[in-house]
Amino acid sequence: MNTNKILPIGTIIYLKEGTQKVMILNRGSVIEDNGEQVLFDYSGAIYPVGLNPEQVLYFNKEDIDKVIFEGYSDDEELRFVQLYENWEIKEGSNLKKGRGDSSKESTGFEFQ
Repeated sequence: MNTNKILPIGTIIYLKEGTQKVMILNRGSVIEDNGEQVLFDYSGAIYPVGLNPEQVLYFNKEDIDKVIFEGYSDDEELRFVQLYENWEIKEGSNLKKGRGDSSKESTGFEFQ
């Protein structure tokens, strides 16, 4: 599944070749990998276990196989998506896209 739509926090998905459900916890995770900053579309945790700081999953839109449940969305979510898409064009395009899973710590992103 390759969707251009950014999925809301709380969305439950299967990753390609994954056997466990994953809940999206964050969007636009910037982490350090081999000395360089890389961007992942999402970070998540195994569902229903939840966040374990030792097992944060980082993945991209193209890594998602199936959406099981789409998280809550309201006007604030729609505004976030607009701001995120603008950030992705301006700042995110300067970052290399992360590959595979990583357990590094995220720095997130900031709107300017």
